[in-house]
Amino acid sequence: MLTELFIKNFAIIDDLHIRFEDGLTVLTGETGAGKSIIVQAFNLILGNRATAKMIRSGAETAELEALFHVLPDSDLARRVAAAGYDISEGLLIKRVISQNDRHRTYINGHIATVQVLSAITENLANISGQFASQGLLKEEQQLEALDRFGGLADLRKETAARYQEVLPLIDQLSRLEEKQQHQAEHMELLRFQKTEIAGASPIPGEDAELEQEKQRLKNAEFLYQAVYEGIEALYGAPGAATERLMEVQKGLEQACRIDGSLRERVQGIADAVFRLEDTVAGLREYLKGIQMDEGRLEAVESRLDVLNKLKRKYGPDLNAVLSRLNAIETELAGIEDLPERIQQTKDRLSALHTALTGAAGALSEKRTQASRRLSRAMETELASLRMGKTRFDVAFSRFPAGRETSPFLMMDGVGIQETGIDRITFMIAPNVGEALKPLSQIASGGELSRVVLALKALLAQTDSLETLVFDEVDAGIGGGVAETVGKKLHALSRFHQVICITHLPQIAVYGDHHFRIEKTVSRGRTRTVLAPLDKAARVLEIARMLGGEKITPTTLDHAREMMEKGAEG
Repeated sequence: MLTELFIKNFAIIDDLHIRFEDGLTVLTGETGAGKSIIVQAFNLILGNRATAKMIRSGAETAELEALFHVLPDSDLARRVAAAGYDISEGLLIKRVISQNDRHRTYINGHIATVQVLSAITENLANISGQFASQGLLKEEQQLEALDRFGGLADLRKETAARYQEVLPLIDQLSRLEEKQQHQAEHMELLRFQKTEIAGASPIPGEDAELEQEKQRLKNAEFLYQAVYEGIEALYGAPGAATERLMEVQKGLEQACRIDGSLRERVQGIADAVFRLEDTVAGLREYLKGIQMDEGRLEAVESRLDVLNKLKRKYGPDLNAVLSRLNAIETELAGIEDLPERIQQTKDRLSALHTALTGAAGALSEKRTQASRRLSRAMETELASLRMGKTRFDVAFSRFPAGRETSPFLMMDGVGIQETGIDRITFMIAPNVGEALKPLSQIASGGELSRVVLALKALLAQTDSLETLVFDEVDAGIGGGVAETVGKKLHALSRFHQVICITHLPQIAVYGDHHFRIEKTVSRGRTRTVLAPLDKAARVLEIARMLGGEKITPTTLDHAREMMEKGAEG
């Protein structure tokens, strides 16, 4: 429920503070006093788009603030809490509109986006003028109204849930089947690549070892000659290095008999002799291993050609080649079990399709039953609003199923949407002898206003809206019809907080609370002010609405009589 509304520097309003209560609140005033500006401000609180043009001339910013009382166990409370806001002290919404178009939105003191605001206020309040022109005339909103009237929210949610389960599986099946269509050619390529790599049996590091062997084979004669000459120089030839070191060792050993301090140096020479002998032994073993085999060289080069070819095709090194082999084997395994995966997906889709069609069929049947009740109830409500000869009906049609529609989103040849299989249109014939026509083709604003009010009255006990604002309910009506509308609004206020902007005294007298909006000029500036009216002031305002600015005793008596009648309900 809306409890307070603050408006500052908005259009011709410089500073306005309104306290609201439950029941029926009426706002009256002369044409042009600023009633529509208050509605516009309230629309912005609910998430409508803001522009700098709305700022009062001479101001840098405009501020709009609304405080709502939220019942702790309501759907709204749960939705607001889910968005992360504490509503223990109410729901405070603030919009700051700036000249630079960098507008800001706050929810309970925390900055928020307009998208978050719109989601939170979706069922917080509704303005009937907006509802009539943009909501009730749309078929999807008519369908939602029918479902609320019929108490079909749970069945509608179930249908939507099944629909959302089916959609991703349809996409998955499409991808799998497309993959299957191209799998033959692709599998042939993968199998060739697997055979090519696996057939070569590459070993990590093998190519580096073969490159070394290739160099040894190509230079075998040079290596043999160099090693052989080294052995001779170190050990085999007369005057070889080892022989000369051994002679030096013997001479120094004799010197050690004279000076023992030389013994450590002599031992170093002895060690060098042993190391040279070991080196020579190793060189002799290496010499035995040198091959001068043209056949082996050809084999090594051939193997290197195979490995280099694999590296050029599948990776910079043999590790990458082997990784590619593993990837190919994994992909082949996935393709080879593709038919099984397709069948599993189809089986799952079939089960979900059965659940979806069951829910959509039950929902459609319940809607048909609810539409009959709604038609009779609407005709009764419209009769109470002085449209006694009006006929009301709900026309059903189905979503067409095209060639591209998945069979899993079809039921008896028609398409299934998230809302089911039904499209509906509210049909009405306000006058005797006229054919039923879509509600959107009604020409009379008065008739449309009463249709909106009638539907609101029917949905009053099931509608989750906290606050209803009626801005166009008196369009095109007057006299006895207006009195009937006033009674209906008062009855509706037993279920919702109702705020009604009206120019008809027959409606205003039924208000539990009454505000007068007027435009004044102060210091050369126009401003809108709003004042709560007590009983005496209400009589004067009703008299003004009846007879204009010149109020006579007769007009005052008439106003008092109307007030008494309105108080009786």
